[in-house]
Amino acid sequence: MIKRTLLLSATTLVLASCASTAPQLRGADAVAPSPVVWASGSELDSARISDWVGTFDDARLSQLIDEAVSENPSLLAASARIRAARASARAANAGRLPGINADLGVTQRETDISSSTSYGAGLGVSWEADLWGRLASRAQAGVLEFEATDADFENARLSIAGQVSRAWFSLVEASLQTDLAERDLNAKRRSLSLIERRFEAGVSRSSDVRTFRSAVASSEATLASRQRVEASAARSLEILLGRYPAGSIEHDADLPDLGSLTGVGAPGELLARRPDLRAADARLQAAGLQADIARAALLPQLNLTGSLNTGGADPADLLDIDTFVATVIGSLTAPIFNGGALRAERDRAQASAEAQLAAYAGTVLAAWREAEDAIYADNLLAERVDALQDAFEQAAAAEELVIRQYGSGLATVFELLDAQARRFAAEGQYISARRERATNRIDIYLAIGGSFDAPDLRNREG
Repeated sequence: MIKRTLLLSATTLVLASCASTAPQLRGADAVAPSPVVWASGSELDSARISDWVGTFDDARLSQLIDEAVSENPSLLAASARIRAARASARAANAGRLPGINADLGVTQRETDISSSTSYGAGLGVSWEADLWGRLASRAQAGVLEFEATDADFENARLSIAGQVSRAWFSLVEASLQTDLAERDLNAKRRSLSLIERRFEAGVSRSSDVRTFRSAVASSEATLASRQRVEASAARSLEILLGRYPAGSIEHDADLPDLGSLTGVGAPGELLARRPDLRAADARLQAAGLQADIARAALLPQLNLTGSLNTGGADPADLLDIDTFVATVIGSLTAPIFNGGALRAERDRAQASAEAQLAAYAGTVLAAWREAEDAIYADNLLAERVDALQDAFEQAAAAEELVIRQYGSGLATVFELLDAQARRFAAEGQYISARRERATNRIDIYLAIGGSFDAPDLRNREG
């Protein structure tokens, strides 16, 4: 009977070892080949910048990013998730090692005529032989999940730096727009004073006075609107910094004067540089390992257990070698029938891995598009800034000329209003274009996974 059992077990092992396993999924097989240079910036060199924040030459921005990566609540939460993932990886690897348990007990028996006490101690060891690599796959999947979580943190850190940069430049723009509205209001008031003096002298009509009083009131309304936008932008930035949104952050600064785009590297480097792509790749590999684990669950498992027990009526018996009893048991178990649950789980895990492979390919393509769009826009935005600067300067010169002409009676009040409106609109568009170009430059560095200098708190203990 024993020989027959051993023969059956050996046959099961041989058949299981011949079971086919699906090939591992590889993200590189699903990704379109990347060009050597960017299609939208073929003239760019392949060098990579080490600190994209420093390219803006804004010490205040660097300080704000340092503060945000230290105090932002979502980033602190991501740091805690890294520690949790690290612990999970250690737990997954522990399954490959033997489990050892010890017990110590005292038993008291009482009857009507007697009582007795016995002491017992035991040591148990259990271990599963990893015949098909199931436990190794589980441990490796845990490591990959940790690597993905670590990349998630790096992506969150990069995202926070980008959000702070955008919020800072939006606040600076809002401040400049508020200053522009104040200057426009003051210019309207000066013009109104001039018109009122001319009206008193009988040179201007009352309709001119009323027209400019209306213009002054409109400028006051515009100023109030710009002040509201500025205060809201300040509060948005303070939230990113982990501060109370009081709208009191100092922001006496100007938008950056950007030079030529440099340091974007090559398209193929995105797979290694962008932390979200590294996280997706790690999770893709982990999904493949989960499919391996599901396939291995269909195969036999070999478990070894051992125990060492001792005891007696006296505590000294626990140390008496003659009372020791050792037991070693080996068991080979294989699934026979479970309603197809294991095969269904195998198919589900394999399909899930294939779906993640396709999703990974789509994520890479989307990342390349983000970078190409932002790189393509850089030169166009530079041209737009230059054109709007010229438009603003010409409008400002025209306004000064019309003011003099109106004082000499050579221009009408409507020509004066039109000149001031054109100058105000042109300068506002110029400010917005400068901010838009700075924001696009941020988008470029986020799209390529650019590095920056700031505290790295992923190992901070809670």
